[in-house]
Amino acid sequence: MTTLLIFIVIIVLIGGGIWGWPLLAGVLGISSVTDKAGALNHIVQLMNRYDITPDDVESTFHRQLCATGATDNRSKGEIARTLFAYLGGIFILAGVSTYISMFWDSMGSTMRILSTLGIGYILFIVLVSALHENRFPKLILPLTVASVTMMTGGWFVLMNEFYPKGDNWRTAVLCVFAVMALHQGALFFKYRRTALLFTSLFFSYGFLQVGLDILGVPIAYSAIALGASVFLVGDALEKTPYKLLSEPALLIGVCWLNSGLFDRMNLFTSSNWATLITGLCIIFTTYGMHKARRYPRLVALGYFFGSIMVYCGLFDLVQNTRVELLYLAVAASGLYACVVLQSRALLLTTVLAMFGFMVYFSEKYFANSLGWPVTLVLLGIAFLSVGAIAIKVKQRI
Repeated sequence: MTTLLIFIVIIVLIGGGIWGWPLLAGVLGISSVTDKAGALNHIVQLMNRYDITPDDVESTFHRQLCATGATDNRSKGEIARTLFAYLGGIFILAGVSTYISMFWDSMGSTMRILSTLGIGYILFIVLVSALHENRFPKLILPLTVASVTMMTGGWFVLMNEFYPKGDNWRTAVLCVFAVMALHQGALFFKYRRTALLFTSLFFSYGFLQVGLDILGVPIAYSAIALGASVFLVGDALEKTPYKLLSEPALLIGVCWLNSGLFDRMNLFTSSNWATLITGLCIIFTTYGMHKARRYPRLVALGYFFGSIMVYCGLFDLVQNTRVELLYLAVAASGLYACVVLQSRALLLTTVLAMFGFMVYFSEKYFANSLGWPVTLVLLGIAFLSVGAIAIKVKQRI
């Protein structure tokens, strides 16, 4: 018995050496680039995604070499000025926030509005000045975030002070989001900044979501419509100067759309079928991105969450039925897909699914049998041997 235990431990350690790195990479999101060929393949994906030509790479490389000296010689006074500017802004906002929180209950309605909405519009004026002068590009993003936050909160404070007994929060959100969408949209069409486009889309889609809810449209249908819209917007943004928002928009669109699909399917079928079908939809969408060599981070996320939904939904369907072993067959097919697609995210979920099912199956049917774990170990050794032989044969071909 002791000899058998030592033998199993050795096999587990060998298997850990083989599978440990892919699993760790899948968990931590480490890049699959481990050699020169992988690095070149990743570079080609990025060039295809952003329409980069070899001439662009060469010119950028030489430009960065020329600019290195100027960057290294940047004066310490400029660094200190930037540092103190950020520190000053942080302390000013902290002081204003502390003052509002300390004296909020003793303030009147006018003071509450001025200390929120008034400060928000002051920051808004400063933002417009910075955009117009175009002298402080690094201040645009923090000024946008600060002004949007203060103005949004200020408008809610104003509505609460004027209508303290109102309980229709949808109307309040609709009005505030409409005003903020007009603000940010006008600024974007004037100055064409990525941060302004993000805030414009955020408030516009928030306005549409609340508006459809007020009109009585089921939340699932609005999620499908708005999610598909965000997905199309994200795909269109890739060909514009605002491609930085493309990946987040696609991620939000896919999640929003599939949440609506899941809700609708859950009404007509069971939750396990809805989970399975939604996971398949996510995997097929991810496969399309994978074949197009676009959005490698979204591809990893799509395979990861899509496969989790597929494996969970399928297990709920086949558990305690005559076709329980079908789950293991599907997981084995997923393992083959991992090798073909070279996806470590899919490899992680597939290995965990197979391991979890084997543990479940062993506890259910072979709880007191010594032959079953020995059989599993021998099968593992056989598969490792076949894999090693296949690699050697491929290298000789």
